[in-house]
Amino acid sequence: MKYPIAALFMAMSASFSILADTLNLKSSAPEQYTVKKGDTLWDISNLYLRSPWKWRQLWQWNPQVNNPDRIYPGDVLALQYDAQGRPMLMLDKGVKKLSPHSRVAVQKSTAIPTLPLAMIEPFIEYEQALDQDALNNSPIVLGASRNVKMSTLGHILYVKGSLPLSANYGIYRQGEAYIDLATGATLAYETKLVGSARVIRVGNIQNGVPSSVEVEMIKQEIKPGDVLLPISKGQSYSAQFHMAKPKNIDAGMIIASTNKLREFGTTAVVVLNLGRNAALKEGHILDIKKQSPTVIEGKHGPRYVEDANSLEKFMKSVRELFGKGNTENSVVWTMPKEKVGELMVFKVYDDISYAMVIKSIHPIRVGDTVSAE
Repeated sequence: MKYPIAALFMAMSASFSILADTLNLKSSAPEQYTVKKGDTLWDISNLYLRSPWKWRQLWQWNPQVNNPDRIYPGDVLALQYDAQGRPMLMLDKGVKKLSPHSRVAVQKSTAIPTLPLAMIEPFIEYEQALDQDALNNSPIVLGASRNVKMSTLGHILYVKGSLPLSANYGIYRQGEAYIDLATGATLAYETKLVGSARVIRVGNIQNGVPSSVEVEMIKQEIKPGDVLLPISKGQSYSAQFHMAKPKNIDAGMIIASTNKLREFGTTAVVVLNLGRNAALKEGHILDIKKQSPTVIEGKHGPRYVEDANSLEKFMKSVRELFGKGNTENSVVWTMPKEKVGELMVFKVYDDISYAMVIKSIHPIRVGDTVSAE
């Protein structure tokens, strides 16, 4: 339940004015909120701030909080103000407020994730995006102990590669290429987990002896040519991210969506043509922008390109080719790009990254631009 704010910002100094403008607290922000199971850090941030990635600034005046990203179900968040009128969130860790006179300790389990864990877990835990060199240099399935085209649970597989005894491997299948829509270059390949296996016999690739692995988990039938990548039993990963707007990041583009739909919205997982080589990091928040339609102003008045006649379309093509914006009879108006949503990056490779759409004002498509501003 949300409550009205009991106090308003007061412009006590120039520095505080800047802080207030930066935080842009929502008028509907609750005075108190008890974290529930199923909440995400993004959900809670969105309760308080118009720019939720500035979450940490609400804690910066509060010395009792060392890590605002570690919030647990049962924690009580209280919005308060210091002597200078600066807003801050207080965190009563380990205590759930039941009434003004009674409190009960809440057993802590796992800190709430930044994003919905069920949506991103397959990507941050196992799914891969590999370039051609990585695929070519990985061990591959040669065949099985039975003369079958597709292996299943419990089968023994023979693998091209000298693998360490008892090591655990994920078995992956190469999928679609991730193509940079701006340059046409192949940035990486979608690589889907189809199963896992444990090494039971060490091979010797120089002597033509394959390694042997036993299939322990299967999601799809395993085929010759599938590649193996090492994994750790019970491997750990972080579901908490330090949300931040990056600086000096070149504009990029959404080049694919994992749901393969033509249009998508909030919680969709998308692939960007930006990665570590572009200084992108996990937790970075980017705006999604869509190109507004071009207008041709001719003798019949302004019209969208799709509504213009053949001659006007031809003249538009000529002007694009020769870099001229108008002719004697018509003018081409190239409209700006407008923000249609936001996304957060949660897994980064050299040239691509995975991100989740966390806000959508209008439907989002492959080809839409992403940028820090």
